[in-house]
Amino acid sequence: MLKSTLNFTVTGRFLRYVTIDTQSDPNSDTFPSTEKQKNLGRLLVNELITIGLHDAHIDDYGYVYATVPSNSDKSNIPVICFCSHMDTAPDCSGEGVKPIVHQNYQGQDIILPGDNSQIIRLSEHPDLKNQLGNDVITASGTTLLGADNKAGVAEIMDACYQLMNHPEIKHGKIRILFTPDEEIGRGVDKVDIEKLGAYAGYTMDGESLGNMENETFSADGAKLTINGVSAHPGFAKGKMQSAIKIAGQIVAALPHDLSPERTEGKHGFVHPVSICGHVETAEIDFIIRDFDDEKLGKHAEIIREVAETVIARFPGSSYHLDIKPQYRNMKKMLDQHPEIVEYGMEAMRRAGLEAKLCSIRGGTDGSRLSFMGLPCPNIFAGEHAFHSKQEWVSVQDMQKAVETILHLCAIWEERT
Repeated sequence: MLKSTLNFTVTGRFLRYVTIDTQSDPNSDTFPSTEKQKNLGRLLVNELITIGLHDAHIDDYGYVYATVPSNSDKSNIPVICFCSHMDTAPDCSGEGVKPIVHQNYQGQDIILPGDNSQIIRLSEHPDLKNQLGNDVITASGTTLLGADNKAGVAEIMDACYQLMNHPEIKHGKIRILFTPDEEIGRGVDKVDIEKLGAYAGYTMDGESLGNMENETFSADGAKLTINGVSAHPGFAKGKMQSAIKIAGQIVAALPHDLSPERTEGKHGFVHPVSICGHVETAEIDFIIRDFDDEKLGKHAEIIREVAETVIARFPGSSYHLDIKPQYRNMKKMLDQHPEIVEYGMEAMRRAGLEAKLCSIRGGTDGSRLSFMGLPCPNIFAGEHAFHSKQEWVSVQDMQKAVETILHLCAIWEERT
């Protein structure tokens, strides 16, 4: 079996990477949004060069590119790419991460020592039932862990190490891409697809062991600007129309059944993510999600209808709604290249897993890459409870992800 020949390095790499703060910033106008993301990028470049990927480099935008050269006699093997993002989410601090390895997990609730109120309960994290006897990694309770997506980064790095040290695993040319700013929706804004030169890609950014995601939300962003009427509060009767209060009424009037907390599966939502403003002007930022592109427009119209109904109560006030596309359901592109998903499923089965094809209520770099000419499904990385202080991943799941990558490389060589 492949596993018996491998000396895994994924755990050590992961524990090293999560201590580097790479949090992205949605309020920044720079690219990458935070310069500190390049600290991890530079470390990865050095490690890739040490492994033997001598073309590894980081560009001005913070992208890391590298190549595992082909070791096959076949010259026509399609180039495939493995991709993960280096940044962590703005939702929770990523500074001073202290990873803890809970060895031989036996089903107990895990109390995090940095904050005893942070308890990873078996009842709330059902996938822990599949980790009995495994080694579970958490943070200390005061930060996120960063498994999203440094688990994927570590898995790809270990796979590069294995490929360079196991020439018996025949494969074509493999391209590596590590991206910044995925968590704020800018992960592939500056990626050079021509330079990457790959036929197919795989993001390592999924959740549970054995899952492959070939379908994501389609996504739009919406900004609703409300123009109220300002007046001195001491003389405001019959005059003032507070944009802040109008914004509050609009949010309150949105359909409750169209909210994230009331939807699941293939059902989309409209979600106000921020409100800011003053008496005269206020802004509400929304994210709009659905698996069906047509429904995105209908969800946007609901925002517009609610705004018009509320604004009608305030003569003299007005609103403007601006809709911007963010990403689209990658299934449309992947269905045109079915072998990309088929080979991924076969790779997981060769790793001894029960392969499951899933949809994700979110997006990955692969969503946009698929529409940029690089069809790119999403493979499990083992991360759970992402964007929170209770984030966790298991050593054994990461090792299985490495095995899956190696089998996938071999399958593309075999099937050519």
